Amino acid sequence: MPVPASGRDRAYAYLKDTYLADPECQGRFINEQEIADRIGVSRTPIREALFQLSAEDLVQLIPKRGAYVAPLTGREIRELMELRGMVERHAAGSVLAAGAAPLDAMRAALAEQHALCSGDRGREFIDWDQRFHFALVEAAGNDMLSKLYSGLRARQVRAGVVALFSTPDRHRAVLREHEEIVRALADGDTGAAHRAITGHLDSTLRVLLDS
Repeated sequence: MPVPASGRDRAYAYLKDTYLADPECQGRFINEQEIADRIGVSRTPIREALFQLSAEDLVQLIPKRGAYVAPLTGREIRELMELRGMVERHAAGSVLAAGAAPLDAMRAALAEQHALCSGDRGREFIDWDQRFHFALVEAAGNDMLSKLYSGLRARQVRAGVVALFSTPDRHRAVLREHEEIVRALADGDTGAAHRAITGHLDSTLRVLLDS
């Protein structure tokens, strides 16, 4: 039988993957009791999780005030997109060299995004956006690279949701950019895949810096 997750692990997973990924949490202090009540643990594992998140620079622990979620700065956004570009372009080259482009998984994620393009379902759209990109990175077969990329999730989701609602019709632009990436991978064209990835991330960066 699987070992049940500890209270600290549950708190850490919830805070990192759900709470901190919400753009609405930016610029706020975290209410420890509220989070504890939501996931059914005491405040002690919440504090332990916040210490870990502070070590990862995802929250700031301010004496006598608590854990603060600072908005992403322009520099952080630029560095995030730069790091994503390095990882994703490397992954594209690796999967094409190995003849292992994850086209089925990426097309499935893209289909889900098409279905979510209308209506107020931006967070779900961005969740599938993450699956689209992670499918490419994971297919490269480098576990350390996949773990590094997974560690960017909270920042990526928060930035993605902000970008989605900052510009009219951003959903459609994302779909077109994703289709270009898939097309280049399907054609086995590494240069085109690199350009498509760079173009997509540059487009997102411009939207975020203008928001």
